Amino acid sequence: MMKKLSHIECEIEIHIVWTTKYRYKILTGKVAKRCRNLLIQICRNMEIDLLKGIMEKDYVYIVLSIPPELLKSI
Repeated sequence: MMKKLSHIECEIEIHIVWTTKYRYKILTGKVAKRCRNLLIQICRNMEIDLLKGIMEKDYVYIVLSIPPELLKSI
C-alpha cells in the first residue's frame, strides 16, 4: 500500500519470520489465538498494516506495511 507524504510516495514492506526456541511446536490452540490477537492489536495501535500472516506450530511469518513516519523513531 502506497503511503503519501506532502512531497513523496513510498512503500515500505517488512517481512518478519521468527521461530520458537528449539522449534518446539507450541503455537497451537489458545497460545496461537493469543499470539494472533496480540499481533493484530500491536499493528492497529502502531498504525501498521498487516498484509499477510502465517502461523504454524513452530514459526510465525508476517508481512507488514509500515508508515514512513515510523522510521523516524528507529
